[in-house]
Amino acid sequence: TLNLIPGMSKIQIRDLPEGVLFGNLESLFSQMLHNMGRMLPRAAAVLMNSFEELDPTIVSDLNSKFNNILCIGPFNLVSPPPPVPDTYGCMAWLDKQKPASVAYISFGSVATPPPHELVALAEALEASKVPFLWSLKDHSKVHLPNGFLDRTKSHGIVLSWAPQVEILEHAALGVFVTHCGWNSILESIVGGVPMICRPFFGDQRLNGRMVEDVWEIGLLMDGGVLTKNGAIDGLNQILLQGKGKKMRENIKRLKELAKGATEPKGSSSKSFTELANLVRSRGSYEN
Repeated sequence: TLNLIPGMSKIQIRDLPEGVLFGNLESLFSQMLHNMGRMLPRAAAVLMNSFEELDPTIVSDLNSKFNNILCIGPFNLVSPPPPVPDTYGCMAWLDKQKPASVAYISFGSVATPPPHELVALAEALEASKVPFLWSLKDHSKVHLPNGFLDRTKSHGIVLSWAPQVEILEHAALGVFVTHCGWNSILESIVGGVPMICRPFFGDQRLNGRMVEDVWEIGLLMDGGVLTKNGAIDGLNQILLQGKGKKMRENIKRLKELAKGATEPKGSSSKSFTELANLVRSRGSYEN
């Protein structure tokens, strides 16, 4: 684990993005990370889409190394996206479900699990009878088991696009099956919804480790792979067991901290004011 870095003692080396300590260290991505690392000490400020209260030890350590670490998020609270049309009737369907009972599944706009994992997840949803909303690209639906859509239409919806922010803030949501992209994690925190994590690349494995072992607001799939039994177990733990109740309490606490950070006297608001002052002062200096 990364014991030498304050706040990172539960992060394992294999959780880091490829190109940092392993993988192709000559790749464009690795070179980009290296060049960014060299530039950070020279920056007048480093902005983060986060809030200080989420990782106070890490933020404090970064502030000891760089000029100004300014947490000015979560952006989805600071500047909420405009409402989008609910073309599939998701919200009306959610209104009919019990509180904290629904699984929402989305792996972002870039990556999709391989076909055998899609089959495993579909089998888990069918066997568990958990109400679900699954945002799945049209070209991936061919990998679902034969007859799955018909057999689950009484308790689930598969759609090609979903209003994620609105869904995660609905009282019926009980768990978010996610790729652990940073925006999705912040949206889940603001919605107060625990997560089942299936990361793919970049910062997603590190994010998933934070979700499970540091913030304790979700679960990582064993081996980072979706299996039928693993998905059923994860759904049961979060939706039906005491462990899930504890996760909901933890993420509710983070939700309140995030809201507090974006209030007029909150830490993110203060950091944004500091950023504005910094921009004005440097602009005056250059003129």
